[in-house]
Amino acid sequence: MLEVQHLTVSYRGVSAVEDVSFRLQPGQIVGAIGPNGAGKSTMVKAMLGLVPTASGVVKYRDRALKQQLNAVAYVPQRTQIDWDYPVTVWNVVMMARTRQTGWWREPNRQSKQIVATAIDRVGMWELRHRQIGELSGGQQQRVFLARSLAQEAELFFFDEPFVGIDKKTETIMFDVFSELKLQGKTLLVITHDLATTLIKCDRLLLLNRQLIANGSLKEVTTTANIQRAYGDSILLIRNSEFGIRN
Repeated sequence: MLEVQHLTVSYRGVSAVEDVSFRLQPGQIVGAIGPNGAGKSTMVKAMLGLVPTASGVVKYRDRALKQQLNAVAYVPQRTQIDWDYPVTVWNVVMMARTRQTGWWREPNRQSKQIVATAIDRVGMWELRHRQIGELSGGQQQRVFLARSLAQEAELFFFDEPFVGIDKKTETIMFDVFSELKLQGKTLLVITHDLATTLIKCDRLLLLNRQLIANGSLKEVTTTANIQRAYGDSILLIRNSEFGIRN
């Protein structure tokens, strides 16, 4: 179990994430939703120790998560990646094996097989020698999905994985997410998609700096909760798209 207790992140005295607590169970896909600037990405970065926290504890199996980052696969937003860096699909995915291989050492046969399987699983085998900057947005996202698979992690964090991708990539990603779930992995997916993605999730976290709701789709997407999170922008969301109830 992954447990977040009273997590708070502040920038120059302003709270970006305020007193957030929840638990993630194995074998679940959990969606984190909320408006732009709600602190979703900051929350995940704080959980991983990538940004400093004002307070809070993040534990996995009763130990600090920061001491077990080998158990975590993190796929950031595509905008945070330097796509001009001269590296191939194969080498990007092989980076997932650095912890097992060590720096400046040739990957062993097992790592090469794991990387090959991951690349093939996301439909990128024919492009394995292609520079990542030459790929489409969907193909680039699949490369980093393959890298997360090659890491053989237990916890998977995805930040806006469905932005700017094609239908084929979306289908592959949902299929892989389902496979990881069946393997007992834990997935936390940050998304702005208030339709297709949500119905694929076992649970939702609704945030706007604070954790507004935590539970099933019906429990979270009430009119009151969505109004509290999104304010006037609720008028732009059709209730029928994801089952908002009063």
